[in-house]
Amino acid sequence: MMKTTERGHASGMDVLERPTLNKGTAFAEDERSALGLNGLLPPQVETLEQQAARAYEAYQRKDDDLERHIYLRALQDTNEVLFYRLLLDHTEEMMPMVYTPVVAQACQQFSHIYRRARGLFISYPLRDSIPALLRNRPNPEVDVIVVTDGERILGIGDQGAGGLGIPIGKLSLYTLIGGIRPDRTLPIVLDVGTNNPERLRDPEYLGWRHERVTGEAYFDFVEQFVRGVQKELPTTCLQWEDFATPHARPILERYRDELLTFNDDIQGTAAVALGAILGSVKVTGKRLRDQQIVMLGAGSAGIGVADFLRVAMRDDGLSEDEARRCFWVVDKEGLLHAGRADLTAEQRVYAQPSERVADWPRSPNGVIGLADVISRIEATILIGLSTVGGAFTEPIVRAMARKVERPIIFPLSNPTTRSEAKAEDLVRWSEGRALVATGSPFAPVRLGDQTIPIAQCNNVYIFPAMGLAVVAARARRVTDGMIIAAARALGDQSPALHDASAPLLPRLTNVRAVAVEIAIAVGLEAQRAGVAPKTSEAELRQRVVATQWTPAYAL
Repeated sequence: MMKTTERGHASGMDVLERPTLNKGTAFAEDERSALGLNGLLPPQVETLEQQAARAYEAYQRKDDDLERHIYLRALQDTNEVLFYRLLLDHTEEMMPMVYTPVVAQACQQFSHIYRRARGLFISYPLRDSIPALLRNRPNPEVDVIVVTDGERILGIGDQGAGGLGIPIGKLSLYTLIGGIRPDRTLPIVLDVGTNNPERLRDPEYLGWRHERVTGEAYFDFVEQFVRGVQKELPTTCLQWEDFATPHARPILERYRDELLTFNDDIQGTAAVALGAILGSVKVTGKRLRDQQIVMLGAGSAGIGVADFLRVAMRDDGLSEDEARRCFWVVDKEGLLHAGRADLTAEQRVYAQPSERVADWPRSPNGVIGLADVISRIEATILIGLSTVGGAFTEPIVRAMARKVERPIIFPLSNPTTRSEAKAEDLVRWSEGRALVATGSPFAPVRLGDQTIPIAQCNNVYIFPAMGLAVVAARARRVTDGMIIAAARALGDQSPALHDASAPLLPRLTNVRAVAVEIAIAVGLEAQRAGVAPKTSEAELRQRVVATQWTPAYAL
């Protein structure tokens, strides 16, 4: 139990060990006396700015990215205000360290770099005690939960309990950008085992050392978890993260009308891609309804992007059938077409009629590949969510660029090694005409005397704003209309609309301000849909701004 002073406040070492209370050397002299801190701290009283400068100096001494990640996590576990102030001062530099791409390495090494408890491990052997586990959460009031089962971590696959690194990193960005209070976030991993032999062989692996639970037992466990959340945290926003394709969409569809919930891989990825594409199409001077879209990857993320693009094309005047015919979706077995018997219901929506491709070239085993599609149609948009590094080859890109003046090419897979193409290659192969956004960060590209910035099509533009919106607007559900409203608001913020040399998406240094505008658009749509209380737009804006927490010490 935490010791308190006679004034009822936490005191001494207890304060210094609580990251939400600790100010370190920034405790004023009267606070030091009241809390029993004299002698526990050096005599110099510092400002938050001075502390951040020293923390940045220590950060710069780290000589590899994983060490930088470990340092930042240790700082978060020591002093959360300082951690977020440091990230706010160096957002573009440090965001890749706390989330993609470095978080992938951190998940692989999770058991080896584990230092301190953060979040909840809900393991299958404890499935009958889930409400009790949830009651063990560090803070009683929670605005946002991010939960994963660790099976499809970024592009590196099954990491078991090490997948908790993803919710921890994701919620850091909910706070940094959306302004969700750090003490009102909760990372969770559903530890149902792992099929990763490297994890199972590792003597230091910290998760449940068992093959993954599957089938009905798996879905029953998820059901127990959801019922526990409904009982203990009924108004909390629950975000599903990095679930494998066979689980991601069924879970979302099962619970989306019962909970305040969404899946960032399906809906967040779709929203940021749609927002960037809407901005790109405006830059070309064309309309969305006139695009021919080629998608490499037909998993939950790829189909999610296609679904929202299809809705936007209908909004731009196409019929449902006309919109479907604009999509050419390719997976590892080739183009989705009506002659294939291996498609899911979600994939079949995008199956091209057999007669439309009857005379197309095929491989010896009957596959219509990506290169075949590009050679036969006038593709204007090429999107990659396949995790197949280098899949957008030079012949494919050059073939596309020969037919289209400003091809829109988005290799969105991450981490960087799984990107379908390098940004520099796309710019060079298209003679600088391609409009490029990537899933992983790439440096600006030099072409002659021109420097071309590369937008990172990162979900960070969407999910923190969604969290801010649902908290400020007091939404009860997340609807597809709210996701599309977020995408449209992001597209309207594209710097390239006003400057041809600017990136397709806003600079990360401006992303907190962008999050406010997206949150307002989402909140207004929630009100229109009847899932949030009615307010004026001015009142909603006031709520959004007031909700967005900024890292500063309480007086």
